[in-house]
Amino acid sequence: MAEYGPRKHRLILFFASFIALYLLIVPAAAVKHESFKTCSQSGFCKRNRAYADDATALGSSWNSPYELEASTVELKDGFLHGTVVKTTRTGEKVRLPLTLSFLESGVARVVLDEEKRLKGEIELRHDRKIRKERYNESEKWTIVGGLNPSKAAAINADSEAGFTKVQYGPEGQYQAVIRHSPFEVSFQRGGETQVKLNDRGLLNLEHWRPKVDAPEGETKPEDESTWWDESFGGNTDSKPRGPESIALDISFPGYEHVYGIPEHADSLSLKETRGGSGNHEEPYRMYNSDVFEYELNSTMTLYGSIPYMQAHRKGSSVAVFWLNAAETWVDIVKTKATANPLSLGTAAKKTTQTHWFSETGQLDVFVFLGPTPQALSKDYAELTGYTQLPQEFAIAYHQCRWNYVTDEDVKDVDRKFDRYQIPYDVIWLDLEYTDGKKYFTWDPLTFPDPKGMQEQLDDSERKLVVLIDPHLKNENGYPVVDELKSKDLAVKNKDNNIYDGWCWPGSSHWVDCFNPAAISWWKDLYKYDKFKGSLPNLFIWNDMNEPSVFNGPETTMPKDNIHYGGWEHRDVHNINGMTVVNATFQGMVERKKGEQQRPFILTRSFYAGTQRMGAMWTGDNQAEWGHLAMSIPMVLNQGIAGFPFAGADVGGFFGNPDKDLLTRWYQAGIWYPFFRAHAHIDTRRREPYLAGEPYMQIISQAIRLRYQLLPAWYTAFHQASVDGMPIVRPEYYVHPHDEQVFGMDDQLYLGETGLLAKPVVNKDQDSVDIYLSDDEKYYDYFDYTIYQGGGKWHTIKAPLDKVPVLMQGGHVIPRKDRPRRSSGLMKWDPYTLVVTLDQHGTAEGTLYVDDGESYDFEKGAFIHRRFQFTDSTLSSENIGTSGPKTNAYLKTMTNVRVERIVVVGAPAEWQKKTSVTVIEDGVKEATTAPLQFTNGQAGKAAYAVVKNPNVGIGRSWKIEF
Repeated sequence: MAEYGPRKHRLILFFASFIALYLLIVPAAAVKHESFKTCSQSGFCKRNRAYADDATALGSSWNSPYELEASTVELKDGFLHGTVVKTTRTGEKVRLPLTLSFLESGVARVVLDEEKRLKGEIELRHDRKIRKERYNESEKWTIVGGLNPSKAAAINADSEAGFTKVQYGPEGQYQAVIRHSPFEVSFQRGGETQVKLNDRGLLNLEHWRPKVDAPEGETKPEDESTWWDESFGGNTDSKPRGPESIALDISFPGYEHVYGIPEHADSLSLKETRGGSGNHEEPYRMYNSDVFEYELNSTMTLYGSIPYMQAHRKGSSVAVFWLNAAETWVDIVKTKATANPLSLGTAAKKTTQTHWFSETGQLDVFVFLGPTPQALSKDYAELTGYTQLPQEFAIAYHQCRWNYVTDEDVKDVDRKFDRYQIPYDVIWLDLEYTDGKKYFTWDPLTFPDPKGMQEQLDDSERKLVVLIDPHLKNENGYPVVDELKSKDLAVKNKDNNIYDGWCWPGSSHWVDCFNPAAISWWKDLYKYDKFKGSLPNLFIWNDMNEPSVFNGPETTMPKDNIHYGGWEHRDVHNINGMTVVNATFQGMVERKKGEQQRPFILTRSFYAGTQRMGAMWTGDNQAEWGHLAMSIPMVLNQGIAGFPFAGADVGGFFGNPDKDLLTRWYQAGIWYPFFRAHAHIDTRRREPYLAGEPYMQIISQAIRLRYQLLPAWYTAFHQASVDGMPIVRPEYYVHPHDEQVFGMDDQLYLGETGLLAKPVVNKDQDSVDIYLSDDEKYYDYFDYTIYQGGGKWHTIKAPLDKVPVLMQGGHVIPRKDRPRRSSGLMKWDPYTLVVTLDQHGTAEGTLYVDDGESYDFEKGAFIHRRFQFTDSTLSSENIGTSGPKTNAYLKTMTNVRVERIVVVGAPAEWQKKTSVTVIEDGVKEATTAPLQFTNGQAGKAAYAVVKNPNVGIGRSWKIEF
């Protein structure tokens, strides 16, 4: 859902409720730039950019005022401790405790704090009841593992004067070179510097100082106009701790391309931000916000933030993670690299220099040295958590709009999908299902029978998702808000009273899920006896959780609001949405005592770690071709930043797409990990069956393709849940040595299936050019046309009814080919295996299967198989581990078989074969199955089909051709 401009928000305060509602549902024309800060309007951003400008202007004469006291350096059990001293302009020495952690994974962590704030030796203005130290609890919400120190880390004996060198990492192949004065850290792999901290001297930790008025007639040496309070858009932010920003320059020597730091509507490879042709003027901003009708190719903040950046060059990837929950900006500059004697023959073209600054908190940076994108994904996921393995229905098709207006409307849509034989799994209810916009209620007039509605959906194994936002209507007699008040579980304003702001219900309070008691309370609200009318097939959508506040500064909560523990909202803003999702997740796991199910939760706001709990989408996009095109790099970037369960509103949230655009959007949407159609309340209805012919059939075919490939998608989701890999992957991730693809973000691979898709994203386009990095054979998914030639573009015809997708040779792709109404009805269907032979006549693939609902997979209730084709034999072997529920689960799957095997690129000598030999473990005698061979013509591959080999999907077997 969207927010509406500040002017309209203020009008709400003066009009009756029915006028307020009218204003809320009238869309504006475009993003209101005046509602959101630029860097020059953000005091700490402006100061730190100026600091960088001053340092750059001074060049070699610039001296960073930070020095590591050599006498304080001590390395013990993987932790290096010391004290960095900042010398101010007046000669004051500010002591900053430093900790470098060298972890068993090879990841390094640098934490810098401020001694006076740590000890509470500061004075607060305004007599606020808040904490004095810098915010230090981001780790509590974000980090779930990977912090074990490496006791093998050791200071090198060859450390020279003025430097400390620490050898660490796997087999001691990494080295941290710590320069004492000025303080600087270089991280090396294989003797070559990969990442540098403070090599440009832009480290800037704004230390505490008292507010002192200048003597009459004198001016202060520094501009303090935004140190103690700051105004924007009619709101004044008091700053009881004074200025406390942190900034650091991080350089990637020899790396031209950097990715990550979502969420922005921009290219996958991030652009420079200091101006120039094709570059941005503003830094990338991370400050979770409700941005109405966001614009493209922009550094503007959006709904979520993950301050993780990956850098890549030919054959090498590294990354950093800036663990800070406050408003954060990142500048990027790319410079031509000078000859590097340590480059070991690698011609470094450019160096990417980044500059990070956050308003509050510790300086807390993790450094990852790769060396591959896959290694980075795994190490980052070990720290912040792996993607949730969702229920299988969650990766199928979702049908949503704001709003289905009655329970009969929902049931009618459900019946029409069946009538037109279009599969779907989930239908959604936006805000209007509630009784007067009070969450955990149903409108008694429009949704009088919610159980009957859910029961009809359940008959077809379908689900319902309903909206639950963290703002609660401030209305006496509403039990939920009454309890929120009586139990003191709400966010407070700066005066320590319950904060009141405006959102969908009008006057609202916000649950403070930083409070453990609030989490327990919020969890209980989802129980069946509390959320009356809800059944087990109901799931949750947490929207507006940035938090969105219509009459707040920048459409969010004032920074000087107070959360549990005495932290200001400025300290925790970007984590706020995740705390709501966390509480919802816990509540949905066990809604009835003793019955656990995997939750499905969609969130708009997110931070690093939210991937453990659900899915995200790219918010309020527009029904325009440009937004369709931009959805692909945005989804790809989410995967690179560790949150791959991502999607965009199919068809565009705002506006009415023409039928060509709607059709092409579905053909693209089937490649989003989260596949949902959604639309604004003012748009025309656009369920697929309303599109008319030929559009309805074309859209239906695209949706059926998604369902056909659900086994491959679920396997990719499982891989993400155990090793952190993206579910859909950009070219550079799959072909890290091909420099031509490092900036490519309009085509993608699905997991490790070898499926390569390039959606049509331009109007009146009837072909696409797909770039192939490698010399392997690629086969058209539908007619097996062969495309081959590495480092070249290949044109594929793409009329409106064609989804451009190729299959790379060397893979075994699992499918289910029988069309059903929902994924749940496909559960016991047989499998088809598509074998795409590579140049050597081999192929390999995997399949993961479980019950798609429960946590029994944690006790071994799953099937995990590896399929290999070599020496004219296709085999299936078990790669799973056993547990207490393995045998019982395998028994339930006894009758689930492989009904068809298609071998694409079949050798010519098979033409005379009419059967294959089937050998299944546990079966006494080999059997045969019929083989049908088809010659390839007009550039198409020959293929062979084995019908009904009748081997169990959970058994070991061999099929000899």
